[in-house]
Amino acid sequence: MSDAPLRLPASPPPSIETLQVFVRVAELASFTQAAQSLGLPKASASTAVQRLEASLGTRLFHRTTRRVQLTQDGQACYERCKDLLADLDDMQTMFQPAASGLRGRLRVDMPMRIAQDLVVPRLPEFLAAHPGLEVELSSTDRRVDLVREGFDCVLRVGPLGDSTLVARPLGALAMANLASAAYIAEFGMPESLEDLARHRLVQYVTTLGQRCPGFEWCDDAGATHFVPMTGALTVSDSGSYAAACLAGLGLTQVPRHGIEAEVLDGRLVEVLPRFRPAPMPVHLLYAHRRQLPRRVQAFMQWLADLLAPRLLPLSSASSAPTS
Repeated sequence: MSDAPLRLPASPPPSIETLQVFVRVAELASFTQAAQSLGLPKASASTAVQRLEASLGTRLFHRTTRRVQLTQDGQACYERCKDLLADLDDMQTMFQPAASGLRGRLRVDMPMRIAQDLVVPRLPEFLAAHPGLEVELSSTDRRVDLVREGFDCVLRVGPLGDSTLVARPLGALAMANLASAAYIAEFGMPESLEDLARHRLVQYVTTLGQRCPGFEWCDDAGATHFVPMTGALTVSDSGSYAAACLAGLGLTQVPRHGIEAEVLDGRLVEVLPRFRPAPMPVHLLYAHRRQLPRRVQAFMQWLADLLAPRLLPLSSASSAPTS
């Protein structure tokens, strides 16, 4: 009898289907929802992830009765799986003629008003050109975590901050100071910054509990200033912000792209046009990868072309990483 150590057969590599199940569970944070979206029994999704964990020798999810959350190893595995599946998808489509169209799923995020006013009304054209695509559109004013939440790309308005993402500059949105006609009739038209002392501002913050710095304006040298103002209402989403302005609750400062109709019909009035905020930069963000899937490239180009007529040029356009 040989004294050589017993060697167990190596576990077979995980299948593409197993990786797809794992990625879907990670993105939806739910075995049930992942199984439903893939047309599988819940038990099949759970078994697939368990087999992947056994194959890799590590736990990929923290599981409780209320939530499913990636472990640190799970996060690393998720990012690698996204790249592997994207590479496989590219390989399967690289020899297909462009006329055959794109296929697969796109997961994107953008601000609520841009989604509602500009993108969704034109989305049928994009999907008609690429009937094999499915789009998951998140329209929220919070800053999503592109990598952790599994987005292919994110349209972001405003300063970028520190990030390891790649930023593609698209331009900038011109801003306007607005009030409702009813508000002007009650409180009068402000003619100077000093007049703001007798006016109210609808306070906008990204998270309730934060403090709004006040009325923002940009001087001829490009420097930004703030005039502190009082207000009876604080909101944290663009939909409520626009509704508050129409309801006469105070002055607001918003991109011009979504308010042309209300200004033309007289419901909204522009105030202090000499003291507008600086234009807000607009970028497409995506994770740094060897190669973006064709469907992501196509969607980003379509979105850039769609928004181009609405945007001012950026003074410093660069597609370098934002870190």
